Amino acid sequence: MKPPLRPALAAAGTESATADSFAVASARLRAQRSLRRPRLQKIASDLRNNRLERAETELAEHLARHPEDPDAICMMAQVATRFGRPEEAASLLARCLELAPDFASARFTYAKLLLRLHRYGAAFGEVDRLLAGDGHNPLFLQLKAAILGAIGEDGRALAIFGELAVENPGRAESWVRFGHALRTMGVQETSIAAYRKAIEANPSSGSAWWGLANLKTVRFGEADIGAVKQQLKRPDIAAEDRINLLFFLGKAHEDLGDYARAYEHYAKANAARRLRIDYDWDEFASQVAAHKAVFTPEFLRSRSEAGSKAPDPIFVLGRPRSGSTLIEQILSSHPAIEGTAELPYIADFARRLLERERPARGTCYPQILEKLESAALAALGEEYLERTKAHRKLDRPFFIDKSPANYHHAGMIHLILPNAKIIDARRHPAACCLSMFKHNYTDTNLRLTELGRVYRDYVELMAYFDGVLPGRIHRVIYEELVADPEAEIRKLVAYLGLPFEDSCLRFYETERPVRTPSSEQVRRPISGQAVDHWRNFEPWLAPLIDSLGSVFTAYPRVPEELL
Repeated sequence: MKPPLRPALAAAGTESATADSFAVASARLRAQRSLRRPRLQKIASDLRNNRLERAETELAEHLARHPEDPDAICMMAQVATRFGRPEEAASLLARCLELAPDFASARFTYAKLLLRLHRYGAAFGEVDRLLAGDGHNPLFLQLKAAILGAIGEDGRALAIFGELAVENPGRAESWVRFGHALRTMGVQETSIAAYRKAIEANPSSGSAWWGLANLKTVRFGEADIGAVKQQLKRPDIAAEDRINLLFFLGKAHEDLGDYARAYEHYAKANAARRLRIDYDWDEFASQVAAHKAVFTPEFLRSRSEAGSKAPDPIFVLGRPRSGSTLIEQILSSHPAIEGTAELPYIADFARRLLERERPARGTCYPQILEKLESAALAALGEEYLERTKAHRKLDRPFFIDKSPANYHHAGMIHLILPNAKIIDARRHPAACCLSMFKHNYTDTNLRLTELGRVYRDYVELMAYFDGVLPGRIHRVIYEELVADPEAEIRKLVAYLGLPFEDSCLRFYETERPVRTPSSEQVRRPISGQAVDHWRNFEPWLAPLIDSLGSVFTAYPRVPEELL
């Protein structure tokens, strides 16, 4: 796709930056409704100062006397959100809007929360209602574009992001969002120009610099590297920008072949990111044992007739940076298969089961699944199929859900969708873990030792399911796919029970939105260039290799002690 956006983008550079329309819209939204009750004003101050427990207590007392006060209900929803109870917050906001349908800021908050909860249809309805009353509000338009992108309406999302960027030439965030949308659609040249516009507007925009680097096709000289280093000297840049700038420098030095400096910057970026991630490796490691305890052969036999029998879904899972996007692109080139996105619904089901069942039964996931009868498992499968309809555009019989983290839920997938196909994308552990280390995933960046341990747990978990569900999961070894694409693709298509199509070999000709860090690689023929690239960093990978242990030395086999 080559949308006619270049002239508008170029013209935007000649305009002077006007007042930030987003800030104006935000101020106008806040001014539409003011708190008149002194007690609520005091509670609002508690919220601003993060005194959440006191605010919750005061709001509960106030609502006991005034149960239909929409302002108090809206504030209680804020408390619930900040305490990590989004479902409760959504219910509160729905009630608030029943009482005060014209409460625009509450509706905007509700629409954003529905998007976060992946209730895309409901979110779309709320934002359209907001736009009916204020059709040019950039906050509402940006939210609508985000929802459109989430359900695969990428062309419509791109148009809105483009308009917002051109109308707000001095706003870096708008150019970054436009750049991301262009990248998804494969419009690389204009994407680069959009990121450069963001950097003109804000030279310390880490998301813009990292957006350029993450394209994997842009090479940077001393001017760009020097500009970023100069920004890092500033004491006032945001922590998120600083992390992204460090990742940028890692990629820039790596492309220049200076692997020592590249590793230094990647290590600093990950260390800074890791401070912002709440992660308990011991808790994660215990999940492997928990899955083994639940998914025994006896339990699986007892649920052999459970679940929805639809064969439509194809799950591509595994550790990130293992070739899952390549597999998705190959299969999406088959006329019977549609690629969608990294869909959130399986993980949503697990969270929902945990939230609903833990208080009542004291049970954790996946043990909760033992409590579900066949009818409940079938209902989950049908709900999954219903919710994925929003992402299916091509009326093809099969579709791909390419969410790598679904390997955590391979057992549940089997229970609720026993006829779905499961493909495990696997790559050399050092290459896979290092590639994760070099990317800013915002919430999953770990230390090298942790990455190695998690990879080892992943291998153990999938080996267990290979044993109790023989033949259920098809594994694609990335290095074997690169070495002999046709043979491996034929095996993959045969596993799906479909006729082979030559178009799968020419996957790079398939035009479709791609949202992952591999978006540019899968638009080119398969190359073995990345297979041994990790060895350039081998002098610094001892902690990773030690933590991988026998998984490193045995690859692609599974070590005996993990079987």
